[in-house]
Amino acid sequence: MPKVLDMIRSMHAKNTLKYAFNAANLYIGNRLSNGKEARRYPKIHDVIINEHFTRYVFTLLNGMDPKDIAKKEYVFKQVFGESIELKGELKKYVLTIYKRTQSGALPYSFANIEPALIDKGLPIVCGRDINGNWMVYDAITEPNCLISGEPGAGKSTQLRSILTTLIQHKTADELHLYLGDLKMSEFHLFKRVGHVKSVCVYPEDLAVMLSFLAIELKKRSETLNKHSVTHVDKLPAATKPPYILLCIDEIVMIMDDKEMRKIIVQLVSLGRALGIYVILSLQRPSHDILDTKIRSLLTVRMGFRTTDASNAKIIGTPGSERISKTTPGRFVIKRDELTELQAPYLSEENADKILDAYRIDNWNNRFVDGPPPQPPAAEPEILTEKDVFIDGPY
Repeated sequence: MPKVLDMIRSMHAKNTLKYAFNAANLYIGNRLSNGKEARRYPKIHDVIINEHFTRYVFTLLNGMDPKDIAKKEYVFKQVFGESIELKGELKKYVLTIYKRTQSGALPYSFANIEPALIDKGLPIVCGRDINGNWMVYDAITEPNCLISGEPGAGKSTQLRSILTTLIQHKTADELHLYLGDLKMSEFHLFKRVGHVKSVCVYPEDLAVMLSFLAIELKKRSETLNKHSVTHVDKLPAATKPPYILLCIDEIVMIMDDKEMRKIIVQLVSLGRALGIYVILSLQRPSHDILDTKIRSLLTVRMGFRTTDASNAKIIGTPGSERISKTTPGRFVIKRDELTELQAPYLSEENADKILDAYRIDNWNNRFVDGPPPQPPAAEPEILTEKDVFIDGPY
């Protein structure tokens, strides 16, 4: 009897998918001699049904355009609901329909996130997927990230969560944070935290900070060359420098400055082997701000709700334009593939309480309060890939 019920469920599931194929015009029609049309649909190879999801494996017929699958994804959502995942390319596709929906607001909890940070050199917390699993990537292997989204979509609290998590996970000797807050409203909470070397809110201060990082990049390259190693993690413990994370909110405000733009490109191009990593964020991307060269170097993309498909395409997170305003913190992340996640929500008040334990009395806002570092006699040398050992396992 159970086998019969399984067969009935499987047949019903296949018929539902064929209905979706028909509604999406995903078929090849042939006119018969009697005037009727015979339709051939993509071939369904497998159906898996359990308490968590229903999963289909199907292949397109020869001659079907794979682009039609992406164009008609909305039809699958109309038939099966919002909680679906459609993956594949060219011919073979896997469609998963989850039996529970992605939760709404996700309160920040370091205790819940911490197990996912294990075995990662510099863990960047992203969010939780529909199965309740945390996604955390390692900046050592995925060094640069772009975060974008319209106001109120969750971009600001995502930056707050990433930085607060790193501060709790790494000591001030292991990680140095350099923050650019060009909206003058996001990073004030991080002042006086021991890990934070500076919070710059004016472009002129940020220019000094970037010049310092360009000099630091060259120093680290020389150190790797001296020790004949390919990554700072391979340096002797006494010589190994701390990781550096540069985080700039609203990067659009300085991208017209050719010198700052040049240094940012240098950092995202060469920083990985040298322990220098970058997170950039902005509200509305454009090709003028994020040209192909810069975008290609920002390999991790987090696309919160965007105004239209054009913006989502520039970010590299198609589908983020369809995120509802009723689900702040929902975003699409692009790494090897696209995944929809819910970001943890960390309020300013809770972040302030957490960070208070890491604040120090003798903190100095390095490029604002104190004298800036003395510039070199000549313009800092612009490094190229040939100057850095980056062809090892890292």
